[in-house]
Amino acid sequence: QVQLVESGGGLVQPGGSLRLSCAASGTIYTINAMGWYRQAPEKERELVAVITTGGISNYADSVMGRFTISIDNVKNTVYLQMNSLKPEDTAIYYCNAKLRQHLVQAIGTYWGKGTLVTVSS
Repeated sequence: QVQLVESGGGLVQPGGSLRLSCAASGTIYTINAMGWYRQAPEKERELVAVITTGGISNYADSVMGRFTISIDNVKNTVYLQMNSLKPEDTAIYYCNAKLRQHLVQAIGTYWGKGTLVTVSS
């Protein structure tokens, strides 16, 4: 079993900052990449940012320059520093991990339960 536990969501005013964390635990042989997706009300889930354990990252255009993703390979934890937040960033943010539980197992995709970020004055 693999668990992804997010933390750090909450209510913030426009222009403010939040830092999300997601720790992976359980039976993990190796992690290939971790990332963040979000889903706003009545919208589909979309990519926010992803990062490989080698440090290669990719961002959605809408968050480029405002959000920074980082990973701690020792702690199996991914972070998302969100600055200059806008009301349109309001969504449930989901942690995602692509990993192998065992050497001979294919890479699987795992999701956290999500953490709510609300940007409002």
